[in-house]
Amino acid sequence: MLIVGLLAVNTTFAQTSAKDWLIQPFTQKSEIKVLKDGKLLEITNGLITRQIRISPNAATVSFKNLTTNEQFVRSVRPEARVVINGKAYNVGGLYGQKEHGYLLEEWIEKFTSQSEDFQYARYETGEVKPHFDWKSTTWTANKNLPTGKSLVLFFKSGLPLLKGLEVAVHYEIFDGIPLLSKWVSIENKSNSAFKLTQVVNEILATPEEESAVVGKPEKMKKPQKLYIENNYAYNNAMRYELSDQATHWKIDSSYTSQVNYNYETPCVVEIYPTLGVGIDLAPDAHYKSICSYELLLDSYDRERNGLARRKMYRTIAPWTTQNPIFMHLISTDPVKVKSIIDQCAETGYEMVILSFGSGLNMEDASDDNIKKFKELADYAHSKGIKLGGYSLFSSRRIDDENDVIDPVTGLPDKGAFFGNAPCLASKWGINYLNSLKKFISETGFDLLEHDGPYPGDVCASTKHPGHKGLDDSQWVQMQMQKEFYQWLNARGVYINAPDWYFLDGSHKIALGYREVNFSLSREQQKMLNRQNIFDGTWDKIPSMGWGFVPLTKYQGGGAEAVLEPLSEHLNDYKQLMMQYYGAGIQACYRGPRLYDTEATKKVVIETINWYKKYRDILNTDIIHLRRPDGRDWDGIMHVNPSLTTKGLVMLYNPLKEAITRKIRLPLYYTGLTKEAKVRTENGKATTYQLNRDYSIELTIQLPAEGYTWLVIE
Repeated sequence: MLIVGLLAVNTTFAQTSAKDWLIQPFTQKSEIKVLKDGKLLEITNGLITRQIRISPNAATVSFKNLTTNEQFVRSVRPEARVVINGKAYNVGGLYGQKEHGYLLEEWIEKFTSQSEDFQYARYETGEVKPHFDWKSTTWTANKNLPTGKSLVLFFKSGLPLLKGLEVAVHYEIFDGIPLLSKWVSIENKSNSAFKLTQVVNEILATPEEESAVVGKPEKMKKPQKLYIENNYAYNNAMRYELSDQATHWKIDSSYTSQVNYNYETPCVVEIYPTLGVGIDLAPDAHYKSICSYELLLDSYDRERNGLARRKMYRTIAPWTTQNPIFMHLISTDPVKVKSIIDQCAETGYEMVILSFGSGLNMEDASDDNIKKFKELADYAHSKGIKLGGYSLFSSRRIDDENDVIDPVTGLPDKGAFFGNAPCLASKWGINYLNSLKKFISETGFDLLEHDGPYPGDVCASTKHPGHKGLDDSQWVQMQMQKEFYQWLNARGVYINAPDWYFLDGSHKIALGYREVNFSLSREQQKMLNRQNIFDGTWDKIPSMGWGFVPLTKYQGGGAEAVLEPLSEHLNDYKQLMMQYYGAGIQACYRGPRLYDTEATKKVVIETINWYKKYRDILNTDIIHLRRPDGRDWDGIMHVNPSLTTKGLVMLYNPLKEAITRKIRLPLYYTGLTKEAKVRTENGKATTYQLNRDYSIELTIQLPAEGYTWLVIE
């Protein structure tokens, strides 16, 4: 007999679920307070607080998690740093701290400013506002934009050579979540241009995570309870930590009382693009930096910290909760497209994606091409179905004139992330974006599946019209990519893209997969897909990830790998659908059709109807019960304390014989505190009393090579 579960409560952050912001809505609203006779500004929402001293200059002197009373500032640093005309300047800053292992309030009164720094001038407060327009046109779990307060500190320089430059440091604090965002803007009000090489929008000297007498910074732990995510992430890893290009943990040689003998503890975090900005800021021009989001965590528990991150996405990027039901069609033959649109309408699907290899070319903005696909989009819309398609940007060669130029060789010779690649700021790249905009606008397409959005390639060309040279090439291309996705969001166009552009408007990324695995047998795919689901939902909400089901041959797979003819593999077809829909995840069902017989059609309709019946709970957070390993049962559990259905459990048996198991379900995050009513599939509910750790234990029977599901109320 196997009993497995999760420790439901960590008493360091909560004694009861009624006090937990991840379970009960936190009602206190955000505030900006003026304290210490006008010398101190406090940004707080009842969960976190950040205090900024503004006299004699501005600097953060406290950043605290109010749930745990943990302090994240041990040493005062400037609020930002800019490199202008080749010289670095601090934005704000206070000086005089001698001990950098901790900070006492009585020291602050004696701190001074430095004349070469940008000096605090004034502040403004307001409400949190969207960073771009977003229109939801598909099923969406959360259509609410975040609320909270904003604070802007304005700085000017007393140096004649910087006259006319105004630097603003922006903060946003969000209601109901221990989260703060920060970025820098610069306005050139002078008659001269300035070379803007670098902008560091955040500098925090934090307490160290461990006591290490020796050890290099790359091998030492970074602070685990300060999670920072910024909107400068790419590289196709499909995980934020491996995509982040702007978070830099550094050592602090001024911290001479640290235990590390070589002063190499990684305890200062700075946010900036590694390769810099490299632009010329012309008169009347305005610049906006990277935006970083700082989430203060209250636990070392992996599940809880994942839940916090997932709530962050739902709060600040609600477009990621869009989750239309789609399939991938491998043809653009109008007869076949209309046929699959009809199948979608009959079975409850909501969107058709004209897949890679289908023949779709959105770069062709000719009248004839637009006319063809507008007619198809109009037909889809008449049936209540949305239509979109695939376009490849990177990992392709255009020509010597338009490809990215390697700064080492000076040639377009496979120095890009994917080998050869076009420069988005080249003549071809600019035309590519304009063509896609024209095609999407005039056809009425509802989705862009964008393979290889800008992946961070630098370009040493000095002839491309969109950038001046190597120094500004990455920053300019990144901004062009972001502007395009934001343009799509304003028009309600859904975006599948295999890179981490979530904070700038993308909706979905792959769970994580190896393409050739979809040429393996169906038995292997079922197990590997469940592993991908389990591993890919620790930090992403279900709607942020997609999977893959090859209805027809893909990557060399044989008959044992595909589902066609569908009617001959109905059990596998249904289980693959249930695995994905049961996790709240859309898969790319890639092939020519959704059903081939009435029996197949019935299975598809039943599965989609089941998904839609439980859609709300299936699109909520996942608690990870047991990872699939092929040796015993595996499963996940959806939880949502705000719904009538508090939980939905998916359990699988990969073994060739039926099994009976006693399983512990951790129900803390369902919000239930005394009892839970549990039913197996459509059976009769049984009431269970919760244990002191908010769990219940129940005996489950699982069919051989099958699955079951439980509903918790």
